[in-house]
Amino acid sequence: MATIRKRGNGSYEIKVSCGYDVQGNQKSQYKTWKPEPGMTPKQIEKELNRQAVLFEEACKKGQIVTSIKFETFANQWFEEYAKINLRNTSYERMLQLKDRVYPAIGHLKLDKVTARHIQQFINDLFLNGKSFKNGKPISRKTVVHHLSFISNVFTYAIKMDMLCDNPCRRVTVPKGEVKEKEIYSITELEQIFKKLASEPLKYRLFIMLAVYSGFRRGEMLGLEWKDIDFEHNVVTIRRTSNYTSKKGTYTDTTKTKKSQRSSKFPSLIMEMLREYQIEQNLERERLGDKWIDHDRLFVKWNGEPMNNGTPYFWFGEFCEKNDFRFCDIHSLRHLHASLLINAGVDVVSVSGDMGHSCVGTTMNVYSHMFQEAKARNCEAITAALDFGNKNEDKKDQQAS
Repeated sequence: MATIRKRGNGSYEIKVSCGYDVQGNQKSQYKTWKPEPGMTPKQIEKELNRQAVLFEEACKKGQIVTSIKFETFANQWFEEYAKINLRNTSYERMLQLKDRVYPAIGHLKLDKVTARHIQQFINDLFLNGKSFKNGKPISRKTVVHHLSFISNVFTYAIKMDMLCDNPCRRVTVPKGEVKEKEIYSITELEQIFKKLASEPLKYRLFIMLAVYSGFRRGEMLGLEWKDIDFEHNVVTIRRTSNYTSKKGTYTDTTKTKKSQRSSKFPSLIMEMLREYQIEQNLERERLGDKWIDHDRLFVKWNGEPMNNGTPYFWFGEFCEKNDFRFCDIHSLRHLHASLLINAGVDVVSVSGDMGHSCVGTTMNVYSHMFQEAKARNCEAITAALDFGNKNEDKKDQQAS
C-alpha cells in the first residue's frame, strides 16, 4: 500500500513498501511528485492518488529505475534500438539532437524526468533555439524532432518494462507561424523550361522529371536504367540514394513501402530519357576503364552515383544566372502536387502518386491546397445552379 507525505516545498513523497531483504530489513521505493502551477486542491488530490496507484503498480512489476540517468539510457537506446531499426538518415539526425537534449535533461534520472522538465526545454528551444551552423533560429519542425527523440527513448523504456508512463504525451510544441510553401507559378515554370533548353541534358532531365513526377530527390538519384520501362512509358521507384557524414553516399530502401511506386510519363520525358541514355553510353565508351558502372541515371563524370547536394546547388546557380527566384529542389515536388490538386485529382490518388504512407499525411501537408480547390468547386457549383440570375439575364436580353 502506498503512503503519501507532504513536503515543505509543496511536493509530495510517495512511498511503497517492496518487501524485505535477506537481512530482514524493509525495502521501499520512493517517488516525488509536485503539482503543476494553478492546480486546485481537488485536482491535486485526484492526480496525487493516481500517481500513487501508478507508482505502486510499477513497483509490483519491477518497472522502477532508481539510478540510471536519461543520458545513459538514451545511449543504450541508440545502441540497442536506433542503430538497428532506424534508417541511417534518421539515426544520424537523432545523434545530432542529443547535443541539445543531454545538457537539458541528460543528468536527470529516467524516472525523475517530468512533463514539466520536457515542456520547459521545448518552450526554450522554440523561443531561443539557434542553429549550430549559422546561428539562425531553428524551425518548429526541428523542435518537433527533439521531442520525438525524447519520446522514443521513453517509449523504449516502457517497452523494456522499466517505466509505465511517457511524460512526452503531455507536452505541447508551441504553434509557430505557418509558412506558405514556396512554389513556382505556371508562368515562372514556362520561363524555367525555356532556359533549361540550353543547359546540359542531365540537369535539364532532372528538373523536368522532378516536376512531372513529384519524386523525392533521393528517389530520383536512386533511379537505375532497369527502372525505366520504355515500352510502356513507365518509371518505377525501388530505392533511394542518400548521404550521411559517416557513410557518405549510399543506397537505401524507400522512405516507406508505399514510396515504391510506378508512374507513367508523356513522350516528352521518355524521349529525353532515351537521348540521355545514348549520351551516357557514349561517355561510358569514351572513358573505358575509368567509368565505374552503377547503372544509375544521375551520375558523376565517372559513372559513380551523383552527390545528393549536386542538383540543389546546380539549380541554385541556374536560377541566379537567369535571374529567377530560387525555390529549392523539393519545391518542385510540391509544385507537382499542387498541379494535381488544382486539376481536381482526388486526395487518395494524390497520396498514391506522392508515395505518402497514408492519406492523412497528404491532407496534413497539402490541406490548404485542397481547401482552395474545394472553394473553387463551391463557386463553380453556385454559378452552375444560379437559375434565378440566369432567368433574369435572359429576360433582360429579350427586353432589349
